[in-house]
Amino acid sequence: MECMFGPVLWSWPSTCGFTEDLCQIGAGVSLPGIVAAKCGAEVTLSDSSELPHCLAICRESCQMNNLPQVHVVGLTWGHVSRDLLALPPQDIILASDVFFEPEDFEDILTTVYFLMQKNPKVKLWSTYQVRSADWSLEALLYKWDMKCVHIPLESFGADKEDIAESALPGRHTVEMLVISFAKDNLNYT
Repeated sequence: MECMFGPVLWSWPSTCGFTEDLCQIGAGVSLPGIVAAKCGAEVTLSDSSELPHCLAICRESCQMNNLPQVHVVGLTWGHVSRDLLALPPQDIILASDVFFEPEDFEDILTTVYFLMQKNPKVKLWSTYQVRSADWSLEALLYKWDMKCVHIPLESFGADKEDIAESALPGRHTVEMLVISFAKDNLNYT
């Protein structure tokens, strides 16, 4: 899905103490990455290198939010590029609603796997709208030696029909998950 909205201006107190290195894949308008940067994280925003207008929106969101330190790079899922190779090890990968087309699932996980090779303790945090009960990541997670932990939305008060006085998620089913290597104690050097 291409970027459908313009840049976002976000106000957030930067006293949260968030210091992890973070990469947001499929950034779109980049709201999760902007919030993380406002909280103090070292953030790299990315979207498809084939969608320069999406990358421009990420840059504009950073500019509007006084975040010149945030890096914006073009990464296309499943493709090894110079920008992907140049990324430093990440602590957290945010992926907001990237699992919307089943034909992209393996490319996404391939890219995440590559990033996990740089830091085996990295975790992918993702929310996504359930579009079909028939779609599953299970076989691909097994193939790439990954595991997935479902985070119940009610565990942090996000199971309502109108979060933060918005119409989101409405009547849509939204899931949150954390993906990591299947064995956290694997020693990758």
